[in-house]
Amino acid sequence: MLTMRGLRKVPVERIWHPNELDRKRIERALISRKHYRYVSPSVTLVKVGYLIESSYRSRTIDYDGGQIDVAIFHYDVVSGVWKVFFKDHARGSWKIYGIFHRLASAIDELNTDPERLFWQ
Repeated sequence: MLTMRGLRKVPVERIWHPNELDRKRIERALISRKHYRYVSPSVTLVKVGYLIESSYRSRTIDYDGGQIDVAIFHYDVVSGVWKVFFKDHARGSWKIYGIFHRLASAIDELNTDPERLFWQ
C-alpha cells in the first residue's frame, strides 16, 4: 500500500479480545493479589472477554467450595477501554466495577480489591 510521497504504510494488526496472550498475562499477574492467596484462580476466554474464577473463596458464597466467579474483564473496542465487572452473588448478576484505560491498571485493582468486592 502506498501513501503520500511514496512511503509504504505498514498495516498494523489489531489484537482481538479475548486472546491467549492477555489471558496468560492476567493469570500471571494474579499471583500478586492481596486476598485469598492460598487458592489458584483460573482465567478463561469467554465471548465477552476474560472470566476469572477461583475455587473455594468463601463459605458465605459456596458452602461446598466449588468454582466461584470473581471478575470479568471486557475490552470495549469502540471506546478503547477495559470494563471490569464483579459478581453480585446475592443477586446472581454481574455489576460494573470500573473502567480502565490499561489492562495493567484493571489487574492492579483486582489484585488489591480495596472494597473486597472480588475476593469475598
